Parts: sequence; structure tokens; C-alpha cells
Amino acid sequence: MSGDTRCAWVVERTPIGPLFLAATDDGLVNVVFHADERGVGRSLARLAAGLGVRPVPAGAAEPDPVLARAAAELTAYFEGGLRDFRLPLDWSLVSGFTGQVLRELAATVPFGSVVGYRELAARVGDPGAARAVGAAMGANPLPVVVPCHRVVAADGGIGGFGGGLETKRALLALEGVLPQPLF
Repeated sequence: MSGDTRCAWVVERTPIGPLFLAATDDGLVNVVFHADERGVGRSLARLAAGLGVRPVPAGAAEPDPVLARAAAELTAYFEGGLRDFRLPLDWSLVSGFTGQVLRELAATVPFGSVVGYRELAARVGDPGAARAVGAAMGANPLPVVVPCHRVVAADGGIGGFGGGLETKRALLALEGVLPQPLF
């Protein structure tokens, strides 16, 4: 990424907790769960290292258009009115097998459905790479928007999740894959 490319960020409040969102000129580049002060600091440091540019807070007077669109789409998603994210994505933070798996996931696993780690590995041409798919899900820089919560274990379990299992359950319940919690 060149030095003249900008990276703006904001923290958005959502039903699953605060999300750190960052965008470049190319699109949304990062979503991070549990965006408390310490988490934001770590996210900013990782972004600066990964992109080679210092992220700056989005201005209130001149909001970043990608971040505004991301916030609007996330709000609509959490309210049940959006099934497919349409905002532009910047894939700069992923490459190789991880990038291939995440793009396949985003393109082929729609709202309200799930896929197994092994099946996703087979879809990218490496059926023996279920563990590597798990690692790719853990490295997903765009969770929720690139729906790693839709990848589940072959034994019927929900598998792991970087945002925490309660967050994964909440997202799967929102999409109708799991029942809504009773309380």
C-alpha cells in the first residue's frame, strides 16, 4: 500500500458489542470484535504494520463514505433487513490460501446457511485442508461481513470463533440457523 493511501477507522456500537471498523480507499479492510480502548490500540498497531500506513480516526464533520456505508449495512443486518453485504472490500490484509478460502466463503455461503471446514476446503481444491480452513477463519480480517461465523464443525458443533462462541451463536441465531436464546 502506498504512503498516500489513507486508512480511516471508527468504533460502531452493535448488538454483539462494539466493532472496530477500518477502511482504505479500496474498501472496508478490517472489522474487529470487542473494540474496547485496549483492543482499538492493538487493532491500530496491526493495521499500521499490515498496511504500511497510520490509520486515522474518521472525521465527524467529513465522515468516511466506506465506513458510513459499512455502519449502515451492519445496522440493517442486525435489524434483520440485510442479507448480503454490498460494500466494497479491501483484501490487502489476506493473501494465499487464506485469501482464497475467505473469498470462496464470501461468494458461496449465503445468509442463513452454514458450511463445514472440510467442505470449504474441498471447494477451494484442497479437501484435506480442514484445519488450514480453520486457521483462515481465525485470520479473517473482516468477520461478520465475510461470514466466518457460518463455518461449522463436521460433528454438528458450531466450531470455534475469534469473536467468542456467544457471538457466533448470536450471529447464527440472527440468521435463523440456531434458535434465538430464551434469555
